[in-house]
Amino acid sequence: MKILLAHQIRELDAYTIQHEPIASIDLMERAALVFVRWFEQRFPDTDRPVHIFCGPGNNGGDGLAVARLLHQRLYPITVWICDANAKQTPDFQINIQRLPQRSDLQIYTIKPNEALPILSAQALLIDAIFGAGLNRPLSGFWAMLITHLNQQALTRIAIDIPTGLFADQHTTGVSLHAHYTFSFEMPKLAFFFPENQHIVGEWHYESIGLHPDFIAKADTPYYYIDIKIAKQLHHKRQKFNHKGNFGHALLIMGSYGKMGAAILAARACLRSGVGLVTIHAPKCAYPILQMSVPEAMVSIDRHEFYLSEIPSLKPYRAIGAGCGLDQKKTSREALALLLEQSALPMVLDADALNMISKEQKLLAKLPQGSLLTPHVREFERLFGNSANDFERHELQRQQAQQLGVYIILKGAHTCITTPEGNCYFNATGNPGMATGGSGDVLTGILTGLLAQQYSPLEAALLGVYLHGLAGDLAAAAIGQDALIASDLIEYLGKAYLALR
Repeated sequence: MKILLAHQIRELDAYTIQHEPIASIDLMERAALVFVRWFEQRFPDTDRPVHIFCGPGNNGGDGLAVARLLHQRLYPITVWICDANAKQTPDFQINIQRLPQRSDLQIYTIKPNEALPILSAQALLIDAIFGAGLNRPLSGFWAMLITHLNQQALTRIAIDIPTGLFADQHTTGVSLHAHYTFSFEMPKLAFFFPENQHIVGEWHYESIGLHPDFIAKADTPYYYIDIKIAKQLHHKRQKFNHKGNFGHALLIMGSYGKMGAAILAARACLRSGVGLVTIHAPKCAYPILQMSVPEAMVSIDRHEFYLSEIPSLKPYRAIGAGCGLDQKKTSREALALLLEQSALPMVLDADALNMISKEQKLLAKLPQGSLLTPHVREFERLFGNSANDFERHELQRQQAQQLGVYIILKGAHTCITTPEGNCYFNATGNPGMATGGSGDVLTGILTGLLAQQYSPLEAALLGVYLHGLAGDLAAAAIGQDALIASDLIEYLGKAYLALR
């Protein structure tokens, strides 16, 4: 799914109005109906008071249409018209006139220098003050109003985007802190960054039937990895395939006291569907690996406890390195040799990334098309600190382009940036996956997919999606609190089944 910027969404609205064709007020009505259907499912108690705060623009018009529709569904509605002498849009004025003149639908106007309402903690607040077109921080009356609403001890729901939040850039100033945000057609770019979690809350989106031709032609570097994309990427097996068709993966992993990382990665690699797996590890790992991962072969390093050499790379289609390696001098030298000797795209994680961050000259030796899988701290050690999430994201895009690699920045919406400058945010995963070893599992999956001759982009998109989906399936079965990394491996098969 494409993620469009705010100005493109406005153009999409206009294109839909012209080419469907549909009147703008009717498109607003359609959007309000979609929101109300979601609202009814999420908040079915029609005894809870609902306060809808409406600004003077089309976001406020959405709020007025929602007020009328919820009133028809017997919710107790209070509408608050926020008036700071701003010009009201035509569709706002039409929806004001459409509100029923009923004593059980209360309508108030809030003006500057007047007392602001104190709301019941049992009530629901719907924010329809300003939409995605906002391009400067709130000030004066509007900042005071939003600050006041944030102080009310009730549940806040934003229509399309919380008031004050910038859709496409770092937000400064006051924003409404929504517990839920319902976005029209597609999520906003700002929803994917941790800095906005306290503003956006739990977000949802649904199509309102905006014109597909415009979306298909729209130029954007931003995408959302959903089930549709994952199904398209998945390679189906043929009857006469054999293990040779699915590749041989080499995992260079593990050190004394950290062999668990290698075991997790190897098991995940096998579960990803690879034909053969070989683990290159220090001598101390031999009995552990033979017992823990009997399906894998073991290549033994001459050093007892740490990586010190690289085996022949000829038999392998893909290489994964870094999980549990440690950062000894001998290991750094071996990693440098690996980068010099192999032209294969490889997956680099954990200690491999940390060693590269200490020897920045190694960045220039990365094979083109390699997959780097840092978490935020590892990313900062590699490329430096950033003032905010948007700045970090731009740095991630730049580095992927400059180095010719895929950077997979792990997080709640793991982001993949490509050598072409595109960005893909993942739809799967949950906080239960924030546990030791989850990254090792991802490295194993990605390496296995590369060995099966998925392209680096295909491996990154499908691997990240499957990793998160396995976590979601595991959390549904055992809960997020109890989830551990090996559960992701156990549910990887069910994640594949979901792609059928």
